Amino acid sequence: MSKKLVLVGLVEPKSDDLVGAFREWYLGNHIEDTYNCPSIKSVRCFKAVCRFLGAPPSGFLTMYEFEGEDAEVAEKALAAYQSDPGSWSKRLPNNGSMSIVGAGWYQEEISFG
Repeated sequence: MSKKLVLVGLVEPKSDDLVGAFREWYLGNHIEDTYNCPSIKSVRCFKAVCRFLGAPPSGFLTMYEFEGEDAEVAEKALAAYQSDPGSWSKRLPNNGSMSIVGAGWYQEEISFG
């Protein structure tokens, strides 16, 4: 059985006055757009709601689960999908409302349930 490969994005609105624009573009379009990349199996986005052992590192955590176990292959597939203007007809241009706090590729080490 192959291990899950996920791209984790820690993001939030750039400022309080851009919350609406962030919700419109990132939550309302970008996540679904990215989900339509052929090598992505699922996407989950979580909003931070309270502290636990320190402040959350970002306002939102998004996990994109990819097919396969090779991060380089997955990253190339995602880049090709995102650079093709015809890959998703509903794609909206980035409106500059998002701040990327951090991102990285993670491979499953152990899971339960």
